[in-house]
Amino acid sequence: MLADLLKALFLGIVEGVTEFLPVSSTGHLLLVERFMNLDQQDFWKTFAVMIQLGAILAILLIYFQRLWHVATHMFTDPAARRFVIGVLVAFLPAVILGLLFGHFIKAVLFNPWVVCFSLIAGGAVLLWVDQQDFDPHHHNAMTFPLPMYLGIGIAQCAAMIPGVSRSGASIVAAMLFGADKRSAAEFSFFLAIPTMIGAFAYDFYKGRGDMTFDHSLTIAVGFVVSFITALIVVKTFLDFVTRNGFAFFAWWRVIVGTLGLIALALGK
Repeated sequence: MLADLLKALFLGIVEGVTEFLPVSSTGHLLLVERFMNLDQQDFWKTFAVMIQLGAILAILLIYFQRLWHVATHMFTDPAARRFVIGVLVAFLPAVILGLLFGHFIKAVLFNPWVVCFSLIAGGAVLLWVDQQDFDPHHHNAMTFPLPMYLGIGIAQCAAMIPGVSRSGASIVAAMLFGADKRSAAEFSFFLAIPTMIGAFAYDFYKGRGDMTFDHSLTIAVGFVVSFITALIVVKTFLDFVTRNGFAFFAWWRVIVGTLGLIALALGK
């Protein structure tokens, strides 16, 4: 039991730290599960999905006032209604692609080799974008043009390949469309809410048989740790990227991906 709680603690930290950073939480969790020999156990696969709710809760808490205003004024305030439509437009491509190819993607692409190569390639892209001298003209994530929301949503679909990073794909797309670093990162948070809730509901329904009362404490530990860690990370991330950009996360991806490839090549 203690061993499972320690695993839950570690996985909760990994989820909370990586979920909203452009480094791919799915990729990191897959690598951790592989090297901890958890990847063949159905419970831990479902556990990794369950603790995402902790990270989602962190976003809902941090942005509660803004999200509450949108929720209560969406039928009376054109700006709030437009933002809701924008998020739904950005969310829609992932829904369609997930329903059409979700089984194939998980069966074929969810392996540590793909994760490592995706981490390295995504790091290179993030580093390139970070070095560009863009002239951003969108500074509020809640007022992007609707075509821009759609473009970000289409780009986010690349994150169905584990290791690409949902937040990384949406941040890069937003910056290419003219958003500054802060608003690009912030919209990736907003888009994460329906995307992660949808993915959670789908995966939880499929894996509900693996959940028993005996697992409740293990899940609770992972959930709480994920929530607290994500809360700390999100609160510091925006200020960090505004001052320093994304180079740190780009090199993080390259180093983790390279170390992963070495470990896989050595048969670890």
